[in-house]
Amino acid sequence: MLHLRMITPHHLTEQVVGLIDRTVGTAHLVVLTGAARDPEGDVVLCDVAREAADELLQAMRRLGVDESGSIAVENIDLSISRRAEEAEEEAPGEAADAVVWEQLAESTHEESTLTITYAAFMIVATMIAACGVVLDNAILIVGAMAVGPEFGPLAGICTGLVQRRPRLAGRSLFALFVGFTAAIVATTVFSLGMTALGLFHEAMLENPRPNTSFIWQPDPFSFVVALLAGVAGMLSLTSAKAGALVGVAISVTTVPAGANAAVALSYGDFSQMWGSAVQLALNLGGIILSGTLTLVCWKLLWRTQESRMIRKPGAPRGPGGGAWKGPGRF
Repeated sequence: MLHLRMITPHHLTEQVVGLIDRTVGTAHLVVLTGAARDPEGDVVLCDVAREAADELLQAMRRLGVDESGSIAVENIDLSISRRAEEAEEEAPGEAADAVVWEQLAESTHEESTLTITYAAFMIVATMIAACGVVLDNAILIVGAMAVGPEFGPLAGICTGLVQRRPRLAGRSLFALFVGFTAAIVATTVFSLGMTALGLFHEAMLENPRPNTSFIWQPDPFSFVVALLAGVAGMLSLTSAKAGALVGVAISVTTVPAGANAAVALSYGDFSQMWGSAVQLALNLGGIILSGTLTLVCWKLLWRTQESRMIRKPGAPRGPGGGAWKGPGRF
């Protein structure tokens, strides 16, 4: 379940209450008349099943609540209520399959904004991967994959394309490009410094590396894995199962490819640098392609449920038949 808190102008409150009443999967409606001071208006609270949340939020925005008031959404970790159980049963589909597009856009917006922290994570992850490349250490490569924050901008690009939000897609693409550019430049300097200290040697890069040579030798499997990782990553974000993102992060060689390109550049090995660049492009392109297609399919799937989100006039609320008894009460 999700908890919604709306500040609504007085002239919109009845419309908002009516909209909540007509939406399946809602419960615990409360109206606090005149409680809001900034902006001035009424406070409307309700709980809604995750499956019905996106349709309700879109309808609220069509009423202009986001422009003249505010809409806040919170996850409910525990709700002990028979009415909440009835609301979840009433809503079509399953909560784990539901996509709250506004929540997805907001989360990807935060993760895809170019910040000092994001750039620092990219640079550090690429430097760790550079150590793994030179030492042919698979553990360091996996660690660098887990540290890298690049999936945030990739998800932002996918979301921006599907939701037709060019600013989100453009911001994400910019963050991705600047992040990798800064990481590769910084890691090239890092490699030169490690070489000057005698910790890196060109022979270490040129020697057979059975554990990490795949990074600069792309093959069809690289693109296949990237496609699968893109699907898994977007499913993880849309179903709020963030734990799966760790598995996605260590499935594709984006950061390691950038690191190998940087180290090869520091030694003038353009063959390895080019192979790493191709590997990087294949992985990024595969994730964006499959992630976008996953969101498109998810959107089409949930469109078939929209007609079931609106309660017919006179229909009882919930399987228990609890009727609407006036503004703010069940």
